[in-house]
Amino acid sequence: MSGSAPPAIASASADGGALRVEAKTDLLDMRNYGLEKLQEIKPGRWMAKAKQVGVPLGILAFLFFHLRWCGPIGFFENAEGVANIGHLYTVTGIFSFSLILWLTEAIPSYLTSFIVIVATILFGVLKMRPTFAYLGEPVMVLNIASFILASALVVSGLAKRLALLLVTRWGDHLSGIFWAFIALNLLLGAFISATSAKTAILLPLFMVIAAMYGAVSGVSRNNVGRNLVLQNLLANNVSASAFLTGSAANLLAAQLLENSGHKVLYSEWMMALFPLAVIQCAIAWFLGTKVIFRIRPEDAHPKIAGGMERLRAELAALGRPRAAEYRAAAVFIAVLALWSTESLHGIRAEVVAMCGAILVLMPSFSGLPRFGVLSWNQADIPWHMLMFSWGAYVLGGIMESTHIVDLSVGALFGHLGITESTPKVVVFLVLACLFGFTTIVHESKTARTIILFPVMIATATKFGWDVIGFCLPMAFLINQVYVLYFNSKPANISYLSNMYSTGESFKFGMTNLVIIIGVLLLWTQYVMPLMGFQSRLW
Repeated sequence: MSGSAPPAIASASADGGALRVEAKTDLLDMRNYGLEKLQEIKPGRWMAKAKQVGVPLGILAFLFFHLRWCGPIGFFENAEGVANIGHLYTVTGIFSFSLILWLTEAIPSYLTSFIVIVATILFGVLKMRPTFAYLGEPVMVLNIASFILASALVVSGLAKRLALLLVTRWGDHLSGIFWAFIALNLLLGAFISATSAKTAILLPLFMVIAAMYGAVSGVSRNNVGRNLVLQNLLANNVSASAFLTGSAANLLAAQLLENSGHKVLYSEWMMALFPLAVIQCAIAWFLGTKVIFRIRPEDAHPKIAGGMERLRAELAALGRPRAAEYRAAAVFIAVLALWSTESLHGIRAEVVAMCGAILVLMPSFSGLPRFGVLSWNQADIPWHMLMFSWGAYVLGGIMESTHIVDLSVGALFGHLGITESTPKVVVFLVLACLFGFTTIVHESKTARTIILFPVMIATATKFGWDVIGFCLPMAFLINQVYVLYFNSKPANISYLSNMYSTGESFKFGMTNLVIIIGVLLLWTQYVMPLMGFQSRLW
């Protein structure tokens, strides 16, 4: 390996929310790249104003519909089989209120969810018991159990060992490094539904490697560093699309499908979308390294000698795999195997996940050795996110029970002249573009899913199309949140690495977003039918 600069050099950056690297920092020390080194980006002027007006605007939106200041809505008034037309206006008001508050972030998202829950009860849309019952939905259990399993992966040290093992094993060539990170993201995506947690695990690794190739936060940028960070960002989010448990928004989409009478299995989700995730990562690697941020042959050599040796030393310092790592690995393999074969044995994914959680939490008893790998207090369960999800499920439930989405879609399509004679591929492409490009607007995947996924379901139902075959490809677009730094928490964290500009992120992200919508169209038409899905578009 060649090298002219020593590992310890003077570097610093504090402007613009960058990763702070102090003077005379050892650039090859992973401990210098933790999330605590990042400076938070303050909200811009427009977002700050939106926060200020969010609550009063949300209240006005609720009153506008609840008190019928909007006047009579024709397709509400003419709806057949609706027991209480007033509930249609009230639910529309609650939906508008929650949407405004979630988008403006005027108050924490979980508080908005609490208000939705209380309003649903107080205004008589649902009684208390069925409203509170949404907290016990199987998808909530799956969420909690998945976070416990992910915590076991981290606490046992298995996640760090796997990351170091793959990078050092494939890291003799730059292409191998890129594919090692793609593999890591896909592997971790099966169990870690929090994409920001995956970023926290992998950030120190790819920052060290970027430094090896001459890219130092706040000091120097190059195409190796741009590709490392941006491709990790994309692979992080895309890997979430590959698995049902990849994100809370995926689980919400599955719950909305099940509420409409169309349950999607873990194995169906993975079979349909995992190969597509690999294809998108491969396309992004080619576009990034060969076209958008082309890496010249002379740049593909380390500028600081000894970097990979340092990572190998970091791996060696972990010692031999501990018993806890073997136990965690055994549980993960068993859980993934059972999830993937649900159609054969019929044990629901929620029950399998709970069994896995029991095993990784199991203490010693009756004098037997402990099987678990973590305590309850070590489990990182983001309750605020789960409370947010609770409100989203309640909102989805009342919209489903009042058939608001069906009525609205019918009225909208009638207004636009979309009928059963309209080509299915046209409808699919319009909705896919709408769903895909809304990822640029706001970071909340859950909010976008609760708004748009019922429209997908209602559209397929209205025209008599196979709901899963139509909606499952759409679910792949839920996690395409990598174009701009405010599109997701991983995007925010990645931007703070100070390895690329906003314009460079937009160029890389938009190119990949447009291409994947085209690929998705072909995948739905030609590949998914071979897997048994009724998804043909023409």
